[in-house]
Amino acid sequence: MVVDDSAVIRGFLTRYLEEDGTIKVVATASNGLMALRSLETAKPEVVVLDIEMPVMDGMTALPKILEADPQVKVVMASTLTRKNAEVSLRALQMGAADYVPKPETTRAVNANIDFRQELVEKVKVYAAARRRTRREDMPGGKVPGGVPSLREGATKAPAPRARANYTVVARRSEEAAPKPVRMAAPNGERQIVLRPPSKSKPDILVIGSSTGGPQALIKLIGGIKDSVKHTPILVVQHMPATFTSILADHLGRASSLPSSEAQDGEPLLPGHIYVAPGDYHMTVRREGARTVLALDQNPQENFCRPAVDPMFRSVAGIYGARALAVVLTGMGHDGLRGARDLVGSGATLVAQDEASSVVWGMPGAVATAGLCSAVVPLSDMAGVIVKSLGGGL
Repeated sequence: MVVDDSAVIRGFLTRYLEEDGTIKVVATASNGLMALRSLETAKPEVVVLDIEMPVMDGMTALPKILEADPQVKVVMASTLTRKNAEVSLRALQMGAADYVPKPETTRAVNANIDFRQELVEKVKVYAAARRRTRREDMPGGKVPGGVPSLREGATKAPAPRARANYTVVARRSEEAAPKPVRMAAPNGERQIVLRPPSKSKPDILVIGSSTGGPQALIKLIGGIKDSVKHTPILVVQHMPATFTSILADHLGRASSLPSSEAQDGEPLLPGHIYVAPGDYHMTVRREGARTVLALDQNPQENFCRPAVDPMFRSVAGIYGARALAVVLTGMGHDGLRGARDLVGSGATLVAQDEASSVVWGMPGAVATAGLCSAVVPLSDMAGVIVKSLGGGL
C-alpha cells in the first residue's frame, strides 16, 4: 500500500514498484485515515507511509496501523530535512520497519534512480520478511529460524533451526584457522567455521550495519553502555548525511555516552561514540602518539559511502588483535573484505545471526566466510561484547 497526500507521487511510487515485476500495489491512500480504512480489505504486506499528510499524518497513523495488523511492515517515506530525519528515526523506535529518504520535489522523485532502487529493494525485503513470519506462525509451518547462538569453545554446537540451512563447526584449537568453508553438505546445508577470538583485550569497538541497523544499533548500544566507558566506538551505518547526525543523537540518548558525527582529525576518546557522516568514509590514522579520525570522499565501496570496508581496513592496520568488530543486519556484503583484514591481523569479529537480522546479507557474508568468533542473536550481542571487552570471549 502506498500512502502519500500527492496523487502524482502516489502514481510515481506505484509505477516504480510495479515495474519491478514482482510487486503488486494493492491499494493507495492520500492520508493515514484512508490507509486504515483500506488496511483490512487490501491486506498489504508492506505500507509505504508518508510523514506529512492532512487529516491524519504518518506518525499518527503508524501506531494505529501496527495495532490493526502487528505483522505489517511499515516503511516511512520522508524528505531529507533534519526535522523529518528525526521523525523517521523516532518512527523506527515506534515500530516502523525502515525508512526511505524521499527527494524533496516531484521532479526529483521522478528522476532519482537511487531512490527508486532503494524503495523497490526495501519493499521486496520486507514483503519477504512478512511472508516468513506468516509461514512460521501457521500451524505446521516452519519455526523461526536462523543460525543458532554459537561461541568458540562451546562443548556442543546446537543444531541449526529449520530455516538456517547451515551447520556450524566450532573450532577449539588455537591453530591458524583453516580456509573459510562454503561447501554443500548432503542435505544442502553449508558450514560456518568459528574462529578462536583474540587473546588481547580490545582497545576499540567498531560496528558496521545497514538495513535494519538503526533499531539494532540503538538496542545494542543501550545494552553495552556501562561497559564501554574506556573504549571508543566507531559506527558505520549506511545512511544519508542528514540522518547520520540524528542517529548519533539517538545513540547518545540510548547510552548516556558522548555521541556525535565524526570530524576529520579529532582524536579518539574512550567512551565516545563516533558515527560516520553520510557521504564520507570514516577511517583512523596515527598522528604521533595519538589515533585520530579521518574522513574522505574517496569512491564508493560496495555502492556505499560511508562504507564499512574502509573503516575495518584502517582499524586492522592500527589496532590489529586489539580490535573488536561487529557486523549487524544489512543488505549486500559491505564489510567482508575489511573483515578479512581485521581477522588476518588477529582481531575478533562477531556477527548478528540470521533469525534476528532484517537482512542477513552483511552478517551472513562474514559468517559464512568463516571469519567470526561468534554468530549470535541481537538479544545476545551485548553480552558477547561485554564479555569480549573484559578479555573473556
